[in-house]
Amino acid sequence: MPADTAPQKNEPGPSRIACVMLPRFNMMGLVSLLEPMRIANYLSPAPLYRHELHSVRAGKVTASNGMTITCTDLPEKLTRDDLVVVAGSWGTEHYADPALLSWLRRQARMGIRLCAVEIASYVFARAGLLAGRQATTHWSYLAGFQEKFPEVFATEQLFTIDGKIMTCAGSTSATDLMLHLIRADHGEGLVGEISDNIMHHPMRPSDAPQRKTLGRGAESLPSGVAAAIDLIEANISEPLPVPEIARQVGISQRQLERQFNQAMGCSVVQFGLLLRLQHARVLLISTDLGVREISAASGFNSLSHFAYTFRKCFGRRPSEYRQAWPEQEDAPTWPGTLSKYLDTFQVNQRMRGRK
Repeated sequence: MPADTAPQKNEPGPSRIACVMLPRFNMMGLVSLLEPMRIANYLSPAPLYRHELHSVRAGKVTASNGMTITCTDLPEKLTRDDLVVVAGSWGTEHYADPALLSWLRRQARMGIRLCAVEIASYVFARAGLLAGRQATTHWSYLAGFQEKFPEVFATEQLFTIDGKIMTCAGSTSATDLMLHLIRADHGEGLVGEISDNIMHHPMRPSDAPQRKTLGRGAESLPSGVAAAIDLIEANISEPLPVPEIARQVGISQRQLERQFNQAMGCSVVQFGLLLRLQHARVLLISTDLGVREISAASGFNSLSHFAYTFRKCFGRRPSEYRQAWPEQEDAPTWPGTLSKYLDTFQVNQRMRGRK
């Protein structure tokens, strides 16, 4: 047979990414996931990836920013080389459509790779896909996730890969996850060129932290203050007294208080109170726990003290804050940032100093 008529080896086609969009998904997370694939196709002689947009029922799905995308029904014919990505954000902590849960379990039984982006980790856990596995979700919902699904090894990091089940914190962490997958498929060189094109440097590892500033630029914090913050966060339900924090950090209480005030603009006790209130806020919107239970889980010995402090901080009673984004409202509202309250403490301290 002449050489030019010899049968040619079939080249593998582009990898298929089936994206399942849930109502109020985060557009930034979706774009962060898709753009590395688009650039990979742009840089390669032949397309390496193709994506599809699906929803539980065909039609338009509205993102949290008000933009809409048109989706087709859930795909029924997938292969083990495909990747299913479920993107969910606001409200997904309560999303429990039986059709989607059943479909996800079926794909898992078939050995299909599955990835939950941002709050979609709640859906995976509700479907029973995360029991005994390591998983993550966006840090602002992690406390509620841990409380709701104690059988999951929840951890605050950019993304996790446990067998064929992946979870991703959302937003730009989706870029790091996709770069990781592209590197596994096509090597370091291509990933480097993609990173150059989207100006994403460095590519972060899966266990990189989701947060760094805590309202005050944590990278420049004194080591004693950073260690104290870690202890406060690790003991939300049973707050450590300041002398014990200082002892575990290895510096005097007076030195810790001075460093904390200089770095954070508030006392150790004030900062701990803010973190406990933020913890309570997350439990209110992401779990079915009663207010009394949330009060105890957030380190408050008195329900009345919790209710008073919560209302003073957030401007509403705990019972009025059970939905992060009520259906009747056009957009969600965050009841105050950590940096805002830290600034308020500083202003109050300056005013007291003038008296």
